[in-house]
Amino acid sequence: MDAPDTDLKKELNATLQARKDLGPEYESELVETFLQKIDASVEQRVRRQLAEQQMVVARNNSQRPRYAELGPHAPMPEGVGARLGLAVASLVLAIPLSAIAVVNAGLAGLLVCWGGVVAVNGLQASRSWFGDERLGERRRD
Repeated sequence: MDAPDTDLKKELNATLQARKDLGPEYESELVETFLQKIDASVEQRVRRQLAEQQMVVARNNSQRPRYAELGPHAPMPEGVGARLGLAVASLVLAIPLSAIAVVNAGLAGLLVCWGGVVAVNGLQASRSWFGDERLGERRRD
């Protein structure tokens, strides 16, 4: 049993003894005071655990090299998040680019704009389907 549990056990015993001494008319106040002590104990434990988790995360992040620090030959970010991010970004950017293309070049501009969006997303999809070897890079496992 750790220290907070023994402290709470002592507090409970003291509260029960005080109830015996004072009688049932003070029971609600005694229970409320004891519950406040339990809340404080739980809050202290949660804060301590959060601090420990933040330290672990900070320690892991400081040991991991930043993407920009890896240099020009660094591997591209992988995973569903990177692919989804590129797809969403390209579609969001395609909307104003489509408007600009239609105003300046008409239907041909619109087709070129969306051809570029399809090409960017197709290239990213081919990287994930066929691996980096197709693009002249080797995966580092």
